[in-house]
Amino acid sequence: MYNNILSETSDSITTITINRPSKLNALNKETIEELHTAFAKAEEDTGVRVVIITGSGEKAFVAGADISEFANFSEAQGAELARKGQELLFDYVAEMGTPVIAAVNGFALGGGLELAMAAHFRIASDNARMGLPEVSLGVIPGYGGTQRLPQLVGKGRAMEMIMTAGMIDANTALEYGLINHITAQEELVPLANKLGGKIMRNSPMAIAAAINAVNAGYENGVDGFDTEIEEFGGCFGTEDFTEGTTAFLEKRKAEF
Repeated sequence: MYNNILSETSDSITTITINRPSKLNALNKETIEELHTAFAKAEEDTGVRVVIITGSGEKAFVAGADISEFANFSEAQGAELARKGQELLFDYVAEMGTPVIAAVNGFALGGGLELAMAAHFRIASDNARMGLPEVSLGVIPGYGGTQRLPQLVGKGRAMEMIMTAGMIDANTALEYGLINHITAQEELVPLANKLGGKIMRNSPMAIAAAINAVNAGYENGVDGFDTEIEEFGGCFGTEDFTEGTTAFLEKRKAEF
């Protein structure tokens, strides 16, 4: 049902693969819309506990946006492009209650790095290269890059990466805190699945609540501590809390 992506679910993990290897998996309008559909289906499916997003081929996760689609846009069209893209995909992924792991293989540039940063955390292959080269085209990151990169690596490093339009390798990304793990390319998706398996041992309700609480700390005008208190209290009224605490007291493994 998709032209530009692949989506498959196995053992409660949905793996979404951007599948435009001849274009280095560049994000065009259709691909963004298909990604939204795939993520929304995973979010709505109670049987899906983890989502992995990756790119096909050995060269690129996503090498950027499809520049040919917006090279002639007006100011208003450019603003709408960013607004719609953030709402449809990047903010949507960041706010999902289902955990999203970005498995970054090869180049993650521009919109590709912005997509990876929208995921809840990132792992990368040892050949990964990441950057936001937009200023070299006379534009700035428009899919959340100017906001999420400083949150992850700090303001100074983010400013340098954005202003130089340069790329960093996987080891530097690990040092910066942009990614959590490095592995060989052939082990990338297996590692994502292994991490997904560890996540699935825990309460999906509590994980969704934790995601919301963490995200709240980065929202203007929102007190993350208040959100944490509300989410913490809400956990007490759930079946997962009853099962988790009962299992602990009975010295057995919880079944969520």
